[in-house]
Amino acid sequence: MSISEEILVNITPQETRVAIVENGALQEVCIERQGSRGIVGNIYKGKVNRVLPGMEAAFIDIGLEKAGFLHVSDIDTSGEDDVTEVTRVRTPINDLLREGQVLLVQVVKDPIGTKGARLTTGLSVPSRYLVYMPNSSMIGISVKIEDEDERERLRSLLAECLIDNHTGGCIVRTAAEGVNEDELQRDINFLSKLWDSLSDRAGKASSGSVIHEDLPLSIRTLRDMVGSETNIVKVDSRETYQKMIEFANRYIPDLPAQIGHYPGERPLFDLYNIDDEIQRALGRQVNLKSGGYLIIDQTEAMTTIDINTGAFVGHQNLEETIFKTNLEASQAIARQLRLRNLGGIIIIDYIDMDREEHKRLVLKSLQKYLDKDHAKTQVCDVSPLGLVEMTRKRTRESLEHVLCETCRVCHGRGSHKSTETVCYEIFREILREARLYDEASQLLVMANQDVIDRLLDEEAASLAELETFIEIPVKLQVETHFTQETYDVVPV
Repeated sequence: MSISEEILVNITPQETRVAIVENGALQEVCIERQGSRGIVGNIYKGKVNRVLPGMEAAFIDIGLEKAGFLHVSDIDTSGEDDVTEVTRVRTPINDLLREGQVLLVQVVKDPIGTKGARLTTGLSVPSRYLVYMPNSSMIGISVKIEDEDERERLRSLLAECLIDNHTGGCIVRTAAEGVNEDELQRDINFLSKLWDSLSDRAGKASSGSVIHEDLPLSIRTLRDMVGSETNIVKVDSRETYQKMIEFANRYIPDLPAQIGHYPGERPLFDLYNIDDEIQRALGRQVNLKSGGYLIIDQTEAMTTIDINTGAFVGHQNLEETIFKTNLEASQAIARQLRLRNLGGIIIIDYIDMDREEHKRLVLKSLQKYLDKDHAKTQVCDVSPLGLVEMTRKRTRESLEHVLCETCRVCHGRGSHKSTETVCYEIFREILREARLYDEASQLLVMANQDVIDRLLDEEAASLAELETFIEIPVKLQVETHFTQETYDVVPV
């Protein structure tokens, strides 16, 4: 089935949201908030404030509150971590820099606390498929592209596409795997025009000026997300629409998609039920059309996905029911990974299948749907325990991390102690307090409403027996601001 893709761009003063919709279904969401935009990737015309030979480092004034930090190991590097080879110059820093010297630097790490930004002179400007390095002559392929035939194909294509008078080096990014010559040439043309513009700006700028900022999400969408299957890019801000048109006309004149302004009164995302889909993507359970469901748990170490048949009993035997549920789950899993932007290690617990052919077909279907993903994925075979291990490259924070924060009640556990458990803890605390303060005339128990209700109902007999045992009356008091796990026992 052919894919019809629409990209929706929702603009507010506080944030920009981009939704990728394929054949009417939301597949991916990107969110950028104005208050949390970093400066990584920005290029500045800096001025050397101090050179510290003992630290082999220098402090560079880039026009910010704190001076940037430049280590000798970050001078004349390629600035790319996922390449096959990196050459580093280890000349003493006082032979490379002098106070008052003006140079172009790029931020590789945002300022944190009292520390200024970490800088490099190994400038690089990315496009969708390439990274251009004006100060390097290296031609490289991302090590994430493992197939040797594909690496050689891309290397040959890059050599053919490079303009004759083009100087500097290029690295083919992971996303370029499988692209054709036209797409690669479009990126080279974009980078060539962009760097000419930056060079002209750098020559005229004063020290401490920003020469290049990473593009806002609305513009990066045109650079990184629009593909041959994209029919239209809709944006609900006329001002942003004009900027996107200007950018496309200048840098990507052969953009395969139409850019359109949405002027309607009804919110753009409402037309496609995007907000409802985002809300569902924050839940653990994903319902399948057949009646089965997925349970998705995201942790620091990995993400686990469990498949269940649920209400689906099928019309044939059990093995066929399981097989069909797993096939349907494969498509849902690929979509959820993109939608939630889950990265790193992912463990999928398919329902156990007896037939090897079913296992092979389920894996094949998973890979088929993952092939549409912009992020690189790698899938392993079904393990003896029936688990499928896979990885997905982390491109940005997950949807949950962008939109949510750790629960202040359960502190990320996803559960809290039952009222029964808390009541028994209170009983033990009453015993401790009674022994410590045997002269107390009364003990006051302060707790959550639900806990007090249980003490007055199901645990009333136990509380009465405890009062008789310690020979001290116990008074109960509701504290509305207490959580279910919070309580206090105070001698009065």
